[in-house]
Amino acid sequence: MDNMRVTDTLMETLGIESVELEKDRVVMTMPVESRHHQPYGILHGGASVALAETAASIGAWLNCDQENELAVGLEINANHLRPKRDGIVTAEATPLHKGKKTMVWDVKIRDEQEKLICISRCTMAIVPNSK
Repeated sequence: MDNMRVTDTLMETLGIESVELEKDRVVMTMPVESRHHQPYGILHGGASVALAETAASIGAWLNCDQENELAVGLEINANHLRPKRDGIVTAEATPLHKGKKTMVWDVKIRDEQEKLICISRCTMAIVPNSK
């Protein structure tokens, strides 16, 4: 991620960190604490979606011509499977389709015991970098 700006972004705000960055597998973590909660004191679904799209976006970007192209979110869906109050969640993103104009990524978010918290599919558009 040498060419990507992380400071002053949602990644920094939510505490999202990279663990593994490969063309066919991206692993990222995010803490779960009060700033990530919805009013009932559990992980906000939007925070999970932000983590999922971040992992998919970086995975797609790793497969682009990084000097001339960007990967941007086109569509995302998520199923929130169980609540999480605190600790750390880990997202693992793997590609389902890597095309020239679109990529589709599968993202599984798990807790420390490997229980699924959220599953997501994210479609990325590959667009020219207007710099």
